[in-house]
Amino acid sequence: MPAREMRMEMFVRALLRRDFTKAKTHMEKLQKMAGSNDWGRGYSRAVEGIFNALKDNDTDSLIVKIVSEHNRELANEFLERYEGISNQGFRDEYERGYYTAWVEFLRAYLNQKTLA
Repeated sequence: MPAREMRMEMFVRALLRRDFTKAKTHMEKLQKMAGSNDWGRGYSRAVEGIFNALKDNDTDSLIVKIVSEHNRELANEFLERYEGISNQGFRDEYERGYYTAWVEFLRAYLNQKTLA
């Protein structure tokens, strides 16, 4: 498993345990790995948004809905949708980075054995 995917797994586990201090450390390492180009900025923005939504328990956000309801079906639906978006050739690098982060997050989330 590539280093970024392993780090994403650790990020997801920390978020699911609501260990936001550790999750923030993993998020910062993911952001550093992503870099500062357009793709990296998009990736970083998505990871930060996921972190903040879960930390703040933003009940209007998609990720809080998925996680709080342990909704594998919805997670799979968005995983497929976001994989498609991230692979579309007409998307700019920022968008590709953004949706790549979501794809990696959702894959790591769905790989967790403790989900209901």
